Amino acid sequence: MITAGAVLATLFTGTAGAVAAPDDLQPGPEPTAHTQEAFAPESDFTSKWTRADARQLKRLSDPEAPSRENSMPAALTMPTVPQDFPDMSNGEVWVWDTWPLTDKDGNQYSVNGQEIIFSLVADRSLGFDDRHVFAKIGYFFRPAGVPADERPENGGWTYGGLVFKEGVTGKIFDDQSYSHQTQWSGSARIDKGGKINLFFTDVAFYRDAAGNNIKPYDPHIALSVGTVHANKQGVRFTGFDTVTDLLEADGVNYQNGEQNEFFNFRDPFTFEDPAHPGETYMVFEGNSAMPRESAQCSAEDLGYREGDPYAEDVDQVNASGATYQIGNIGLAKAKNDDLTEWEFLPPILSANCVTDQTERPQFVFKDGKSYLFTISHRGTFANGIDGPEGVYGFVGDGIRSDFQPLNGGSGLALGNPTNLNFAGGQPFAPDYNQHPGHFQAYSHYVMPGGLVQSFIDTIGTHDDFVRGGTLAPTVKMDIHGDTTSVDYSYGNGGLGGWADIPANLNVNSGGKVK
Repeated sequence: MITAGAVLATLFTGTAGAVAAPDDLQPGPEPTAHTQEAFAPESDFTSKWTRADARQLKRLSDPEAPSRENSMPAALTMPTVPQDFPDMSNGEVWVWDTWPLTDKDGNQYSVNGQEIIFSLVADRSLGFDDRHVFAKIGYFFRPAGVPADERPENGGWTYGGLVFKEGVTGKIFDDQSYSHQTQWSGSARIDKGGKINLFFTDVAFYRDAAGNNIKPYDPHIALSVGTVHANKQGVRFTGFDTVTDLLEADGVNYQNGEQNEFFNFRDPFTFEDPAHPGETYMVFEGNSAMPRESAQCSAEDLGYREGDPYAEDVDQVNASGATYQIGNIGLAKAKNDDLTEWEFLPPILSANCVTDQTERPQFVFKDGKSYLFTISHRGTFANGIDGPEGVYGFVGDGIRSDFQPLNGGSGLALGNPTNLNFAGGQPFAPDYNQHPGHFQAYSHYVMPGGLVQSFIDTIGTHDDFVRGGTLAPTVKMDIHGDTTSVDYSYGNGGLGGWADIPANLNVNSGGKVK
């Protein structure tokens, strides 16, 4: 028999993927009951990541954890990354959000023996925190099939340059008076003959010389098509010389700039639903379509069970400022085989009064279940909610389900070492009491077999920290039912190779997959 105390000990030591028994959690509300029941993708059911769910994060935290120590369960915590990290670009560019070359099922491909990844990059003459409005999509390549411990320390990648020529991605905007035009994250689908559908977020900013918005920024989900050419000498692309505008936030399902100049609409990830063969869908980050100043959260958004003594009052939550955080995960469906025409479907998940950001959502299909993963910052949680920077996950019986947040209802799948007993500060100014790994990694992407890659943001304490701009060590997350756990036997104490993004399939120039 496994006692409740043993389960909690397992969760905190990280030796298995267990969830703390209710009696061993810190005092707090019970999580919302979720069924995992699947609904038709076209239905209007939207699952809720509720405040009752998200408050489980604090219940998992050790209230006695001292200054600069991790308060979260080790099984759900990424091992601490050392400060002396290598630079995968050899000083050429800042690197952050990164995604591999994949197919409709999420397999990762090498092409003619070359592994290929796409990354947001910016010139290193820019300050690290200035990179966002100057981001471009670059690419890297390296020989496939080399074990991580036999590669150069920085992962062995060669920077290939930018995907788009200057000016290509700016042509889709009706208003050409933008001050900055940039490219944000997406996903890349490979097809026969080396054809690549590159989905990304095409963005225009309209700012004055002081950096203030003249009008809201303008993000579009877009597509550009190119062809990859790879051999032993390297990788190059042809095409990527035009952009197709796919989707703009509609203000009905997804908040737009008229409703909130700080709205989120980005990060397209496309896939085929195993339950609907031949149909291509897309998930993306959005916000619930309510005006910023009059947004309200409902009792269903709070999600408390009847009679729960720790339940909050709806009116008090709405008056607390929590309504500024109304993230959701959107769904769209392709209307043609070329993937150039799409239609919005209602959101599959809302996080009203929980968090403002549900970045880079993706699906992983395993053991007949649909796992929805997203990433969120500690600083974007709503008033009254707290949790680490990292990966949050949900499981259901389909791509539109009454999703069960993983790990006891908290949703936390893999977080940075964090002490919830102390403030976090900012990546450029960590709080004195915070764990040195609090900002160590972000923008995680879950790969086949549970491998997880991310980029380095800031590592260290208030008085001794370094900024990143390159990819972190890959880690392994074991996924079982409605739980996850870090595999500390992977790599060196749980940390694999730096910037290790291994392909699991190879395609040659004739389109044959091996």
